[in-house]
Amino acid sequence: MKFEKDKSAGYLANHVARLFKRGLEARITPMGLSTGTFPVLLELWQRDGRTQKQLVGALGIEQATMANTLNRMERDGLVIRRKDDTDGRVQRVWLTERARGLQTPAVAAAAAENARALSGLTIPERAQFLDLMRKVIAGWQPPPDSRGG
Repeated sequence: MKFEKDKSAGYLANHVARLFKRGLEARITPMGLSTGTFPVLLELWQRDGRTQKQLVGALGIEQATMANTLNRMERDGLVIRRKDDTDGRVQRVWLTERARGLQTPAVAAAAAENARALSGLTIPERAQFLDLMRKVIAGWQPPPDSRGG
C-alpha cells in the first residue's frame, strides 16, 4: 500500500496545524505569549477562576502538561493560583491584570492569522471547512453514555 501524504487527513491536518502555529507564534510572541499558553488564556478570558482540573477537561490535555503550563504562566505574570474559598484543597487559576490587558490584541492576532489561513477560500468554503473540522473533532469524542454521566 502506497502512502500518499496529499490524501492523508492526518498528514494534512498536522501540516495545517504547524503552519498555523508558526504564523500565530510570530504574532503573539512579541506580546510575551506562546501557543502553549494561548488556549489556557482563551479559557480564562471566557471564565476566570477555573480549577486546573476544569482547564484540563476543557482543553483535553494531560494534567502534567497543564501543571507545567500554569507554572510558566505564573512565572511570566499571566496567572496567579489561589486556594478556593470553600474548599482549601482546590486551587483556582486567576488572570493577572497583565493577562487581561492582552486579551484584545491577542485575540486580534489570532483572528488575523485565521483570516490569513482561510484567505484562499470563499466565505461559504470557510464555513464548510470549519463545520467539517468540528464534525471530525466530534467524531473523536466518546459517546455520551461512556463519559460516566
